[in-house]
Amino acid sequence: MKILKVQRFIAIITGAVLFAACAHEDQPTESQLDYSVPSKTPLDQWITSSFLDPYNIKVYYEWNQNLVDNNRFLFPPTVDKVQPALEIVKRIWIDSYSTIGGADFVKKISPREFVLVGGTNLNTTGTQILGLAEGGQRVTLFQVDYLNKNSRPDVTEFIHTIQHEYVHILNQTKPFDVQAWSKLTPSGYTSSWYIYSLATSRELGFITSYARLNVYEDFAETASTILTYSEAEYAAFLASVVSPTAKANLIKKEAIVVQYYKDAFGIDFYALRDEAQKNTDEVIEL
Repeated sequence: MKILKVQRFIAIITGAVLFAACAHEDQPTESQLDYSVPSKTPLDQWITSSFLDPYNIKVYYEWNQNLVDNNRFLFPPTVDKVQPALEIVKRIWIDSYSTIGGADFVKKISPREFVLVGGTNLNTTGTQILGLAEGGQRVTLFQVDYLNKNSRPDVTEFIHTIQHEYVHILNQTKPFDVQAWSKLTPSGYTSSWYIYSLATSRELGFITSYARLNVYEDFAETASTILTYSEAEYAAFLASVVSPTAKANLIKKEAIVVQYYKDAFGIDFYALRDEAQKNTDEVIEL
């Protein structure tokens, strides 16, 4: 009886050893995971040196379905359109704020991700979404493929989108005087802003029709639109407004924007506007 137990014990040990040996043989000698770092293209290197390293802003231009609305017909930008678009962003937005607000201004307050989309983002109402700001951390810019760097209207529309979204980010950092703003044109706000002409909206005291959506969009539109105007262009705009009440409210809104930039960030808003205009001229002339 003891002999049988010994033999059985030996058989169990032998089987365990054989199993361990087989299991060891089945394991790969090297990891099957690819830990190699993809080589960077010249564009990637430029983005790293221009955005990621100095400002901690990551730029996504290759397709990533997790970063866009998959219920829309969207597509990534053509590669050769990426750098020209980003040069506009860098020169007119970042450089202007860095010059007037200080070298660290954008480093401290900025979205941490830019997502570039080649095509148009259409709504069912027929309107277009030119840009999105998500939680103050990500800005998505559309229509990159259609941007002509040498066209002032194109550049103005594109940079207006960036300036608008950045104003929202600034407001999330330090809020503006919503109560004072709300008293100026309270009856003009509407979710159907897109059915009104620009001329009609301006005669009601709004700088654009989209500004009529709510007080937050009104503030962002007022600030960002003025930043795309020269001093003479804005003066001409105000002169074109017929209604004395509308003109007075537009001037009051401008004053709130100017005071906000001064009190919240110590920035001379008009100096920022002039710097943005100078940089816009330089971009278009290149």
